[in-house]
Amino acid sequence: MTEKELFYRYLGLPSLNPIGLDIVKAEGVHVYDRSGKDYIDMVSGVTVSNIGHRHPQVLKAIKEQLDLYLHVNVYGEFIHSPQVMLARALVDRLPSGLDSVFFVNSGSEAVEGALKLAKRFTGRSGIAAFRNAYHGSTHGALSVTGHESLKSAFRPLLPGITLLDFNNFRDLEKINSKTACVIAETTQAEAGIIPPADGFLLQLRKRCDETGSLLIFDDIQMGFGRTGFLYSFEPYDVVPDILVLAKALGGGMPLGAFIAGKKVMESLAFNPELGHITTFGGHPVSCAAGLAALSVLTSGNLLKDVESKGAFIEKMILDNPLVSGKKVIREIRRKGLAFGMDLADPSKHGAFLRACINQGIVTDFYLFREASFRLAPPLTISVEEMENACEKLALAIAEIA
Repeated sequence: MTEKELFYRYLGLPSLNPIGLDIVKAEGVHVYDRSGKDYIDMVSGVTVSNIGHRHPQVLKAIKEQLDLYLHVNVYGEFIHSPQVMLARALVDRLPSGLDSVFFVNSGSEAVEGALKLAKRFTGRSGIAAFRNAYHGSTHGALSVTGHESLKSAFRPLLPGITLLDFNNFRDLEKINSKTACVIAETTQAEAGIIPPADGFLLQLRKRCDETGSLLIFDDIQMGFGRTGFLYSFEPYDVVPDILVLAKALGGGMPLGAFIAGKKVMESLAFNPELGHITTFGGHPVSCAAGLAALSVLTSGNLLKDVESKGAFIEKMILDNPLVSGKKVIREIRRKGLAFGMDLADPSKHGAFLRACINQGIVTDFYLFREASFRLAPPLTISVEEMENACEKLALAIAEIA
């Protein structure tokens, strides 16, 4: 049997129709299949590889840590230098109220920890979340995910969940004295890149302050430079009580974290002791990779160039004669280097995805907006690579026109 046949035979898969590319190598913005075909990764492994695949500084940090130690004891018992250094580096770049980092393995786990922390600290059980938000697939994270398509088959889920409409100011009145926390994205990702209305996040912060509810920002997908800021909440003058991170945090290695004030975080350490524990969270190799990735992101002009690169890609697509006038693309929404691009005919999304693969482009669709496809290239993408990707994308659009 070929490896592709073994893939379908032995792996538990989340979909009956996976893309199925047989990848043997990745470098920068490129991935290569077994036949040697080159694909431009225009989704960054779904915003994991924000600094590209196998960045040299990340590889160097991983190799150095491999020579020292891997796992030695469960998280929080021994002092591991990569954990300590990464925690300090993250906190140094955050507002003063966010100064305690709890490392986990993934975004779903980080959301689970954040929800438990909010309930434990406030003594409340109610949770508010937003429709069309995605927060993960574990039971707690799925409970606050705002779309029934992923939830109905797994009910009953957590009780006490109130779903609000994003950008609906009146809905914020549903947050009350029984609400332990509100979890939100600053820009809704899986809804197809939906930014906040003017003043909405400020009003959300104000309502949480009025009711004593903790505000959780899920920055898993939109964080680490995707919007042109290290953390996506920075331009809105709003600071959460708990920040949730993952995906690009590990520089390509599995890593997640939830971050809060020290007083809030310490409520997980007693009554009961070990109120939240993890074996592999903050793995030394993942933390070493994350520290290197953070250094790459925050040095040079990488973050400053995000907005101009996003605008360049948008213009290249719209100005291409294979796209303009074809009426295939109905709308483009963009925050930095995160695009939600709506097809005029949603029924063509499967054909479009196949056309992109044929042209050597890796893209994807959003979970909660059938018509919208995802572009989120590595922040390190060059002008030449952007031009090449946009030309291939235009050919794919023309193919389904």
